[in-house]
Amino acid sequence: MRYAALDVGDKTIGVAASDLLGLTAQGIKTIKRTSNKNDLLELEKIVSEFEVGTFVIGLPKNMNGTEGERCEIVKKFAEKIGAAFPDVKQIFWDERLSTVAAEKNLIAADVSRKKRKKVIDKMAAVYILQGFLDSLGAMRNA
Repeated sequence: MRYAALDVGDKTIGVAASDLLGLTAQGIKTIKRTSNKNDLLELEKIVSEFEVGTFVIGLPKNMNGTEGERCEIVKKFAEKIGAAFPDVKQIFWDERLSTVAAEKNLIAADVSRKKRKKVIDKMAAVYILQGFLDSLGAMRNA
């Protein structure tokens, strides 16, 4: 079973998946949101193809650590995911600055603004998942 991270936005959902050992995160795709039904159909393909056992869902907390309106929107969508995939666990992960870090990395790699827009959410999902995986590794090594 693998982990899959979701960076849930209004227009897109960035998706990343772990390797089989749960050590590294790779960007999978950016889902263009059209409806909850279609979003869930896209996630169903990913769950099946990557044998996802756990969703790591980015929680967009405020910089002071509080949860605002965006967190509520993500949690409501997570409820729909939970109903659609009852056998897949869910873990919320603080995603503060994941998009900023992804953007800085893409700029450093000299990726054009147009291309960055297409991959930024997928890259943010990679940051979310890698942070989570690294925390698991730290717990294993403690």
